[in-house]
Amino acid sequence: MNPAPLRIEPIFSPRIWGARSLAPLYPDKTDLTEPLGEAWLTGVQCRIASWPFRGKSLGEAWSEMPAEWRGTRFATGGGFPLLAKFIFPTEKLSIQVHPDDAYASAHEKAMGGQGKTEMWHIFSAEPNAQLLLGLKPGVGQQQFLRGLETHTLESLFQAHVVQTGDTIFVPAGSPHTIGTGMIVFEVQQYSDLTYRVYDYGRVDSNGKPRELHLEKALAVTNFGGTAGGRTSPLPLPAEEGDRWLLAACRYFATERREATDPFTVEMDAAHFDLIVPLSGEGILRTHDFAFPFGPGECWFLPANLGEYHVQPIKGMATLIRTYVPDLVRLRSELKGAGHAKSADRTVFD
Repeated sequence: MNPAPLRIEPIFSPRIWGARSLAPLYPDKTDLTEPLGEAWLTGVQCRIASWPFRGKSLGEAWSEMPAEWRGTRFATGGGFPLLAKFIFPTEKLSIQVHPDDAYASAHEKAMGGQGKTEMWHIFSAEPNAQLLLGLKPGVGQQQFLRGLETHTLESLFQAHVVQTGDTIFVPAGSPHTIGTGMIVFEVQQYSDLTYRVYDYGRVDSNGKPRELHLEKALAVTNFGGTAGGRTSPLPLPAEEGDRWLLAACRYFATERREATDPFTVEMDAAHFDLIVPLSGEGILRTHDFAFPFGPGECWFLPANLGEYHVQPIKGMATLIRTYVPDLVRLRSELKGAGHAKSADRTVFD
């Protein structure tokens, strides 16, 4: 079976805080009857839209594809490791926190037993768009609970005003919420474990408040600050256009690429790539295939392709590339690119 790029169809999820228009990424999703909050690009129930797994779910394709497509790091199988999505908030998300692997493996085996570290890349932001990430220094559990009781919890958080193009790293255990006036591209461990702490008194379509998970949230919250926050994108060598490493950890590495001329990506046989175009159009080429691409799509590139080529058309194309890295190798590459001293604000253990 010759390796082939796979286009993955998104799944759109209703959310109480979501939007009734997902333009410009999805111009066919406007004047919606219910608010949509997320577009899951790599949910295991997402359908494959291209040969040879057309019509199958991503989960089915992942288990059936040759091991060399997945890469040597995933040759023995296991679940699909990366969840990529777009988030469309028109209201604040709940104040929430995610567990790490140790807590999830001990207490959430029925939910997969895997924690949730993530990163956000701001696709677009209105002036003064803001998110909350991590507690202010000195805030302990008792002060946190008093803030919850008095509805002043937000005042205990570190606030971040964001702009288009910013990247925020969110390690497990860091309480947070995303505000309004932005569209967010997220990459995370494949986990749906979210512990809600505060939901602003909202009720669902049946008039019922959403479930809170305070006991679990308190057990996993880092009250000593956060190791994440805004990252410093690192410029990487590129034969055409501009290329930056946005953020990396043992679970994922994410790059942004902007180009008006064709460029080639050399594959690493250890891992597959995911490509998500943010803007512009182009042609994705391999030795055997050529496919048009556009904004909001997601493409799976098998690890054994050797290389693939991106040909922008009609001006500049901006794409996200994400994969599961070897951090030792990545740090060595960054050192070779002259980033040894600054990598600690972008690459996290």
